[in-house]
Amino acid sequence: MTIDLSCTITSDDLRPDLRIIAGFIPEAARVLDLGCGNGELLEYLVRCKRAKGRGIELSEQGVLACVHRGLSVRQGNLQEGLADYPNRSFDFTVLSQTLPFLDDPEMILGEMLRVGERAIVSFPNWGYWRCRLELLLTGRIPQAPDLPQSWHAKPRWQAFTVTDFVQFCRAAGIRINRWNYLAGGRPMHIPKFTNLFSTTAVFVLERTLLPHP
Repeated sequence: MTIDLSCTITSDDLRPDLRIIAGFIPEAARVLDLGCGNGELLEYLVRCKRAKGRGIELSEQGVLACVHRGLSVRQGNLQEGLADYPNRSFDFTVLSQTLPFLDDPEMILGEMLRVGERAIVSFPNWGYWRCRLELLLTGRIPQAPDLPQSWHAKPRWQAFTVTDFVQFCRAAGIRINRWNYLAGGRPMHIPKFTNLFSTTAVFVLERTLLPHP
């Protein structure tokens, strides 16, 4: 069977954070998409931006969907690391809306920056003002606006904010190269108070030589 690799989709067909991620990745880049789901982003990059793309996905359903799209994806658990890949195997590694579900995010981010020149992550922001207000008024941990899943549902998430992540990067010696923020699925154009008004953040990361003191 011959797989049609012509570009029949546009970036407008992508989920809002994936659209931002796709815009950060140049033509013909080498990309590893971690937790690639049904292959929505990877298909766009391969077909429309001529990326040399590969993916890793835990669910069998997601892997089968990717194979149906003609993508190179293997089934694997991110928690086990990326030991199969040599240093600097890719230009970009991608982790979209998966960071809150990881048991060891520091290890995964370190591996992403080992096998890739840059890492791109997107995640929901529990620092959003509605989340703060809900916690204040109800005393209950809120669901993130762009991640509507209860705290007790599988897989379990760990709430954190944009500020939490920025401080983590500073301590871990990770440089934030580029960034973009979404509010309700739309790009946010308010330069200040991003932790208060954004529902989702997208960061491009690089490894610095030494962590900040």
